[in-house]
Amino acid sequence: MVRMELRYHIVVKGRVQGVGFRFFTQDAASALGLTGWVKNAFTGDVEIDVQGLETRLAIFEQKISHGPSLARVDELIKTEIPLREEDRFKIR
Repeated sequence: MVRMELRYHIVVKGRVQGVGFRFFTQDAASALGLTGWVKNAFTGDVEIDVQGLETRLAIFEQKISHGPSLARVDELIKTEIPLREEDRFKIR
């Protein structure tokens, strides 16, 4: 069985700033052994670059599509991007 590693850039739209979304995202990514980063965008969205095994990325996407209790996720826009060398997931 081939273990496929992928990297995505994800834009999360909705009520996602000021509700602990970045910390929620970092916890979810770290628990799944994913790398990358999350940051608030000037548009009010949250941007994420996340990398890891395809199966774990699917679980991560499911978690962030709900977000923390105070968040409201309206849309996820996901684009596959090239892999990068990094060792952890951080908040920017």
